[in-house]
Amino acid sequence: MTKLAIVAALLAACSKDPAKTAGDDPKVIQGSLADPGRPSTVAAAGDPKNLPAPGVAPPATAVTKELDAMWNAPIKTLQGKDTKLADYKGKALLLVNVASKCGLTPQYTTLEALQKKYADKGFTVIGFPCNQFGGQEPGTAEDIETFCSTKYGVTFPMTEKIDVNGDGRHEIYKTLTPLADDKGHTGDIRWNFEKFVISADGSKITRFDPQVKPDDPKLIAALEAGLPK
Repeated sequence: MTKLAIVAALLAACSKDPAKTAGDDPKVIQGSLADPGRPSTVAAAGDPKNLPAPGVAPPATAVTKELDAMWNAPIKTLQGKDTKLADYKGKALLLVNVASKCGLTPQYTTLEALQKKYADKGFTVIGFPCNQFGGQEPGTAEDIETFCSTKYGVTFPMTEKIDVNGDGRHEIYKTLTPLADDKGHTGDIRWNFEKFVISADGSKITRFDPQVKPDDPKLIAALEAGLPK
């Protein structure tokens, strides 16, 4: 598939109202109310017990000093507190640029499931809100926090809204974007919910395109391989 075709597919997916996607269909969500014995699709997707077994991870990129600038680059949390990625060193990380109004927004459900399952094993998701793709993260920090906590029960760390492409690209993404995914893509982030798994020792990074879901067995394999030994 050409890069143009990939972008077209992402545009089609993310032009949908997230409230109308299969994972967020009000009929599905309310199904458990109409039939108390039948769990909702959303609840099932968010249950860590329902995450699949790991598959085969794509080759990771070995890194050394390439990440030095990223670890100490200043950034603020969604609540406005100063932080940096170095505060999470020693944990396996899943870095994701997120948005509240994208067709891929229901990925929050399985991102949170991963957080619940692996946090005690030395892992965390970190979300980076970004409004560069179709203007799909237009709200304030308070809007984003309220949306994520009330609609998806997000507990993992979230940063302030940043740019991941262009002249204003944050230092973290200046470091990440030269790395290739398993299809050879390097450079700009393509859309909301592109993912980078960083091993706990900081020596390996595996990049995944936006449509690779958080519960994809190959992503889970990369995550588990990156956990502290």
